[in-house]
Amino acid sequence: MAKYELPALPYRYDALEPHVDKLTMEIHHTKHHNAYVTNLNKLLDENKIETASLEEMMATISKYPVGVRNNGGGHYNHSLFWKLMKQNGTGVPSGELAAAINASFGSFDEFKKLFTAAAVTKFGSGWTWLVLSSGKLVISSTSNHDNPLMDIAEVKGTPVLVIDVWEHAYYLKHQNRRNEFVENWWSLVNWDEAAALYSKG
Repeated sequence: MAKYELPALPYRYDALEPHVDKLTMEIHHTKHHNAYVTNLNKLLDENKIETASLEEMMATISKYPVGVRNNGGGHYNHSLFWKLMKQNGTGVPSGELAAAINASFGSFDEFKKLFTAAAVTKFGSGWTWLVLSSGKLVISSTSNHDNPLMDIAEVKGTPVLVIDVWEHAYYLKHQNRRNEFVENWWSLVNWDEAAALYSKG
């Protein structure tokens, strides 16, 4: 059976201070993300499911039990989320991704405004995405741990950027003020990683 492992963060737990606090990062990674990996492996064993990759699983997620969808999505989404943040983010994209954002949204500032609004107003737990869908960049949100790779997704495509808006991502520092978390998160975006995802799409 395929066994998944909790990936190491590409930075220390305190590296994203003051935008994301050390304790939140530590709990988020070692408790929440780790639980999704553990539960996913258990469900794969119990259901005698073999899969080559997370991406392959996401593409046919409707065939799997709901627990695999929830925990597999949780593992994939968090693994991507960690890589799309870094200490001292680059601030704005450049190159082909910048041009594509301008073409799709008119300007980076307009994109940032729309993405922020989608993240802040997402009802309940979920994620907000920048997705390369049918050759165009679009903003979408998903509930729980769904993502654009899933065959059940309303907007399907290649994830380019994502923010976690589950309360456990920000509640220790910001309580119910999700808008503060989202605004701080922009200072951490790893646009180099986003550009690499875009070029692969």
